Amino acid sequence: MSSRIQPTAQVDETATIGDGTTVWDLAQIREDARLGSGCIVGRGAYVGPGVRIGDNVKLQNHALVYEPAVLADGVFVGPAAVFTNDHFPRSVDPEGRLKRGGDWEAVAVVVAEGASIGARSVCVAPVHIGRWALVAAGAVVTRDVPDFALVAGVPARRIGWVGRAGVRLAARDGESGVWECPETGELYDEKDGELVERA
Repeated sequence: MSSRIQPTAQVDETATIGDGTTVWDLAQIREDARLGSGCIVGRGAYVGPGVRIGDNVKLQNHALVYEPAVLADGVFVGPAAVFTNDHFPRSVDPEGRLKRGGDWEAVAVVVAEGASIGARSVCVAPVHIGRWALVAAGAVVTRDVPDFALVAGVPARRIGWVGRAGVRLAARDGESGVWECPETGELYDEKDGELVERA
């Protein structure tokens, strides 16, 4: 199996593209970026230099993933979502000189396995999105998101929990701190603001 890259996409020769990965029209993948197998990079998406992307990741149209972001396996990034990389962004230094690459330190957005980032949301680095978490469309994430958390708003706050299926979990009747997925029936236990899958 090999990758599929549309003729209008720009993929740097030093980038690594895994087997079965598709890169659609007008997408740009920069120097030393590494994408795993089975990924989809949508039209007009951007992957910065040195970004690390796992297997089976979907970057929807016009998603912007700036270096040094790291996306684990199974991550979904919705249309026009943005991962920033500068905690104190400025075009110029205090003397008015244009800043270059060595004049600032890039910081990362790290997204753990299975997490989903909604359309037009913004993740403000440095921030960590937990496993199987769900960031609602249009949210602005300014602090770490726990595993399985459903966050929404500006700034994003936890409004619930989701399971691996992405469906909002329901509190189980008569069992404090126990949450159930209405789609799969899987159970989760909440303790001290964290959610853990039942074995």
